[in-house]
Amino acid sequence: MSDVKDLVQVAGIIDAEEAALLAEEGVDWFGFPLRLPSGKDDISEAAATEIIAGLKAPQEGVLISYMTDADEISAFTTQLGVKAVQLHGDVEPEQLRKLKANRPDLYVLKSLVVKEDNAEELLKLVDEVADVVDMFITDTFNPATGAKGATGLTHDWNVSAELVRRSPKPLMMAGGLSPENVADAIRFVKPAAVDAHSLLEGDDRRKDRAKVAKFVAESRKAFAEIAGS
Repeated sequence: MSDVKDLVQVAGIIDAEEAALLAEEGVDWFGFPLRLPSGKDDISEAAATEIIAGLKAPQEGVLISYMTDADEISAFTTQLGVKAVQLHGDVEPEQLRKLKANRPDLYVLKSLVVKEDNAEELLKLVDEVADVVDMFITDTFNPATGAKGATGLTHDWNVSAELVRRSPKPLMMAGGLSPENVADAIRFVKPAAVDAHSLLEGDDRRKDRAKVAKFVAESRKAFAEIAGS
């Protein structure tokens, strides 16, 4: 997983049928939010483990976690059989260092949750922990709910673009991305990867094939454009 670029991740897989749909439409990484603070996981740990085991390379399963303890994170990734973990909690830098030291095999993504006025704080965090993470992921804070991701809300893309320029590691862009805006987001921010969740769902809360297909196609097209420029 060392040369990671032009990736499309879809998060919030709810069952094997949905995972199969995403695989058929060319999604690269499959995000599984588990042990959420709300206690309302979309899928059981056993079902997620089974889906992850059935993914065919280069497709990968990713644990999306709010855990903050390096040992707990390591144990849970081993249980699930994932090679990558996306950390959305307030993980202390020393826990990131411990995780990387104990698990050099684990691909670690650290969230950068964009609020209205915290760009400097995020840039400082990039400088502080870039040596012990493999990728950053921007996401959107929802002041109404306090949610730090899966909000369906966009943020100031100028902040994400500045973080891309600052970070020595690749950056995945998330937060309110849809089939309609993902190409513009990629052209503006120039991330290494994009992630979508709620805006790919239909009224039944399941991923909609047409939306997923368009999201993947628009992402691939825009990634090719920025590579060519």
